[in-house]
Amino acid sequence: MTYAIRIHESGGPEVLKWEEVHVGEPGPGQAKIGQAAVGLNFIDVYHRTGLYKQQLPFTPGVEGAGRVTAVGPGVEQVKPGDRVAYAGPIGGYAEERLVPADRLVKLPDGISFDQAAAIMLQGMTARMLLRAVYDVKSGDTVLIHAAAGGVGLVMCQWASGLGATVIGTVSTEEKAELARAHGCDHPILYTQQDFVEEVKKLTGGEMLPVVYDSVGRTTFVHSLDCLKKRGLMVLFGNASGRVEPFDASLLAQKGSLFLTRPTLFDYIGTRQELEQSASDLFDIVGSGKVKVEVKQRFPLKNAAEAHRALEARQTTGSTILTV
Repeated sequence: MTYAIRIHESGGPEVLKWEEVHVGEPGPGQAKIGQAAVGLNFIDVYHRTGLYKQQLPFTPGVEGAGRVTAVGPGVEQVKPGDRVAYAGPIGGYAEERLVPADRLVKLPDGISFDQAAAIMLQGMTARMLLRAVYDVKSGDTVLIHAAAGGVGLVMCQWASGLGATVIGTVSTEEKAELARAHGCDHPILYTQQDFVEEVKKLTGGEMLPVVYDSVGRTTFVHSLDCLKKRGLMVLFGNASGRVEPFDASLLAQKGSLFLTRPTLFDYIGTRQELEQSASDLFDIVGSGKVKVEVKQRFPLKNAAEAHRALEARQTTGSTILTV
């Protein structure tokens, strides 16, 4: 028997149901994998609540790692026995699943299943943000919101390794220490400090070339105030809710600013892009500049408990669901 988490209606964590499923054999271009670990991400919450619409019923989860057990006709990228990981498509909260083979990447010997499940989506997102959306250079100063979160901790380490000065926002002293230990030069407690004023002090009024904002509604407008003229606002999440509609002339008023709302899957859409992104990620993890730390583990069948912890901001770093 194979089990998976299924969602039959949008709602709170209680809609995550542990059910028996039939997976079947891989068809043309598909691979079947026995999963070892699945990553927990805020996009899973967006799917569960209906913020990002999915056809019901469905199995959530967009990243995981395991071993190939069978391949369908025409598959050349992987073979049975290969250790693999993926970021997309949706359907990860399952003991077994079918995945398009061209979306799988082989794991180097030094990367464990737990590490891969924790790092694929968050790590390739960090790579997209720091190398593709804006190419961070030595000497840059950047602001990373939610610096103690999964993506935030990877970004802090990676940006620091590139020679950037990293400013990060966090909610508690504990999270400030965690961010500092992972390359954040200047953690700002947004619950006690005005992060715009702190950025102004830290930069001597020069402000920033780029801001990375995964929080959304509560930080967006103030994030724009942290940018220098022609700076880039990178909005890549909605942890506090969707950004309210605004007049685009606001970007002109604040200094001819640029705004982008990137999604990883537009940056790893081709096989070449996926392999390059994963290779860069595995290389920097292998170098020791980015350390993968799984801070929380939940059994897959307890996914609802994991979602409650994530939404209550009780998690730091990476969280995985174990199979």
